[in-house]
Order: sequence, then C-alpha cells, then structure tokens
Amino acid sequence: MTAPRLGHANLGLGVGLRTAHFAYLLEHAPQVDWFEIISENFMDSQGRPRYVLDQIVERYPVVMHGVSLSIGSTDPLDFDYLSRLKRLADAIRPHWISDHLCWTGVLGLNAHDLLPLPLNEETLAHVVRRIRTVQDYLERPLVLENPSSYVTFASSTISEWEFLSRMADEADCGLLLDVNNVYVSSVNHDFDPLEYIERVPHERIVQCHLAGHTNCETHLIDTHDNHVIDAVWRLYRRAHALTGGMATLLEWDARIPPFPVVHAEVLKARQYMTSAEGEPEASASGWANAAAAPKDRGAYAPRSPEEVFAEARRPHRLEVGAAAETTPHPIHFVPREVQ
Repeated sequence: MTAPRLGHANLGLGVGLRTAHFAYLLEHAPQVDWFEIISENFMDSQGRPRYVLDQIVERYPVVMHGVSLSIGSTDPLDFDYLSRLKRLADAIRPHWISDHLCWTGVLGLNAHDLLPLPLNEETLAHVVRRIRTVQDYLERPLVLENPSSYVTFASSTISEWEFLSRMADEADCGLLLDVNNVYVSSVNHDFDPLEYIERVPHERIVQCHLAGHTNCETHLIDTHDNHVIDAVWRLYRRAHALTGGMATLLEWDARIPPFPVVHAEVLKARQYMTSAEGEPEASASGWANAAAAPKDRGAYAPRSPEEVFAEARRPHRLEVGAAAETTPHPIHFVPREVQ
C-alpha cells in the first residue's frame, strides 16, 4: 500500500519565495511553515539571491518547483539542465522537487509556457519512461503538477484525472494538485471539477497549489495575480478531506502585494481544513470511499454548466498599486527574477 504523500511530511501552509519579499523576510523572519522556490531562479545564481536563499533554508523547510523540465516534449531530456537542478538540490536539500505535466519547447527552442499534451496511451507511455529516467538521475521521486489548459486535443482518449492516476502509479511518482488549475480548466473545457478532485489518487498527492486567476468572460486564465475565489476554496476543502491533509502553498506571481497580504491569503486555508457538514471524512482507502458516499454532498453537489460559468463570470479582481492590465496573459512561465 502506498504511504500517504509518498511518505513525505505535511509541511503545513507555505508561500512562494519571491524577490519582492526578500527584504521583508530577512528583517522580520515571519512565522511561515515553509517556502517553495522556482528552481530556475536559483540554479545558476549567486550573490545576494543565493545569500537570501541560504538564509531561508536555514530557517524554514524548502521545496523546489521547476518550470523547464519539459517532461512531455519529444526532445531528448536535457541532462545539462538536470545536472544543474541536482546540484542545487544537493546544496539546499529540499523536501521534494516538482515540475509540471507539460512540454515547454521542441527542437531546442523554449516556448516559455507550460503547453498541454494529448492525453492518450502513446503520450502516457512516453511520459512514464521519461519520469523514470529523471527520477533515477535525481535519485529521488519526482512530483508533477496538473497545469491549467486552454485547448484540448482531438487525439485525447483519456481524462486528465485518469492520465495522472495511471502516470503516478506506473512511474511511481508523486502529484502536486493545483486546485486553481483544476477549476480554471473545468470552466475552459466544461468538465466537473469535483469529479476531478475525487478521482485523482489521493495517497500520491504530496502538495497542493492555490492561486488567483483572471476572468476573461469566455475563459479563465491562470494568472496568479489575485485572491483565491470561493469556488476554489470549496474544492480545496474537499481535496483536503480526501487526502487527510497535504502541504498547501499559495502562488502569487504578478502584481505581488506586500508579504503579509500573501501570507494572510494562504492562512485562510485553515478555515477549510474541516469537513463540510454531512461530508465523509477522508480515509486511507482513497477516493473509492468518496465514490461510495451519498450523492447529497451539500456544498459539493455537482453544479450545472450554467452555474459554473455564472460563478466564473463574477468579478474577482484586486487592484494592487497601479491599475490592472486590461489584457491579461498567462503567467505559467515565471520570468527569471534574478541573474
């Protein structure tokens, strides 16, 4: 039987380490459970950025989150990239290393975005082989995140939650469940986000991401520039119950407010760490128990597509400093913060 979180500890409630907050963190040493770094921002950096990272590592648990592994690409794996990733991991000893189920480029070119994959048997076998190779090289399990997406493929034959489940089992890797991404993709592609949450393998979920997104009326974009909306918090409550608890991190990567605002946002998760009224508690038997639960799930009853889109179209924007951009864009690839 697979141990919950692949045996990793539940680190609690964390936030992403961003340069905008360096000075505040060094001066105040706030009581934060843990930090997540963007691996590429520190793989080749020294000077002040590395000094700050070293100070953070001394005080807090840290995990590494990458955006350039390109596990789904048809290009050969980049072992120069992997060697630099492993060197950083050996130096700071993160609790785990994560990246995304996506591809980021081909023929040696980097698209600087997290691009979706066709979800079928051929892709599954390809990704599983590459995950195994990466894990052997890094000498540790890899944790992969479900990305948000804006297109699907006619050649897809497997739902995303089934793909993730089989991938994690066959490659023996962990999962990073991005609840906001589930919600964004569910609106963009018209599927039930609750079904997704209930059908992923909960014992393999090592970590969770929460974030804000941008409503573009016809679709949602995962911009990481706002507060978490109520619908995403409700999905998080269900995910927390089914997993029995998981390390939870708030991402805020654009129009970044002062650190206390970001920290306060992730601390809201405490309100959602108890089961909703009438909802079954999580157990080690995973999602099978949830599937057998009564259909009346209170706040989690499946909603019609009209209700989902009505929720998505509510304004959820926050002005931080200067006026918000009128044309939002994806923030999937976090630009390099340090040189």
